[in-house]
Amino acid sequence: MFQPVKIAPSILSANFMDLRADIAAIERAGAGMVHVDVMDGHFVPNLTMGVPLLKQLSKATDLPMDVHLMIANPLEQIPWFVDAGADSITVHAEALGVDELVRAVALIRQSGCRAAASVKPGTPVEVLLPVLADLDMVLIMSVEPGFSGQSYIRGSEGKVAQVVAAARALGCAPLIQVDGGIGVETAPLVAAAGADVLVCGNAVFAAEDPGAALRAVAEAADAARRDALAAAGE
Repeated sequence: MFQPVKIAPSILSANFMDLRADIAAIERAGAGMVHVDVMDGHFVPNLTMGVPLLKQLSKATDLPMDVHLMIANPLEQIPWFVDAGADSITVHAEALGVDELVRAVALIRQSGCRAAASVKPGTPVEVLLPVLADLDMVLIMSVEPGFSGQSYIRGSEGKVAQVVAAARALGCAPLIQVDGGIGVETAPLVAAAGADVLVCGNAVFAAEDPGAALRAVAEAADAARRDALAAAGE
C-alpha cells in the first residue's frame, strides 16, 4: 500500500544564525521530522551539535526530533538525548559490539523513544540482523558520515532493497531512512527501492526556497514509489 515518503531535513545544513526561521519554513512545507546530526570528532572526523542545542530545538517546533548519534560512546549518551527531547535516536552499528547494540536499542525503546540503527556505506546490512525485529527505523548512509554536502554513493539503493527483504523475512517492517546526497535526482532511486524517510541537507536548506525544494524532493520520491509499487502489483 502506498504511503507518502517523509522528508527529514538535516539542520546541519541550516542557517545556524536563524534556525527558528529555517525550522518554521520546513514545518510549513510538510517536513516529517527534524534530523539532528550529532558528531563527536572521534567516531567521525567532525564536531557538530549536542544536548544544549537539542533542548532548544525541541521547544521551537512540534516536529519530531530525529537524533542521529555519530559518536563513539552511544550507550553513555543515549539518556542525555532522551532527556533533551529526542523522539527517535539512531546509533551506529560500527560503534558497538553485537551485545552493546542490543543493549542500546533496548535502552532507547525503554526510554520511550523510537529506536534506529545505522550502517555506513561499507558495512553490510547483515550486522543489523540481531536487532532488526526490534527497530523502529533503519538508517542507510549513502555517504560516509561526517560532513554535509557530499554526493550520493551510487548503488546505495541496493542496500535499501536488502533491508526491505531482510525485514520481510523476519516479519517486521521498520521504517527505512536514507541519508547522504539526497535530492530531486537521487530521491527516486531510494524511494523506489523501499525508503520511507529521506534526510535532506543542502538540497533543502541551500535552496533559494527551502519549502519549495522540500516539496519537490517529496513529489519526486512519491512518484517513484508509486511506479515501483505498480510494477510490483502492489
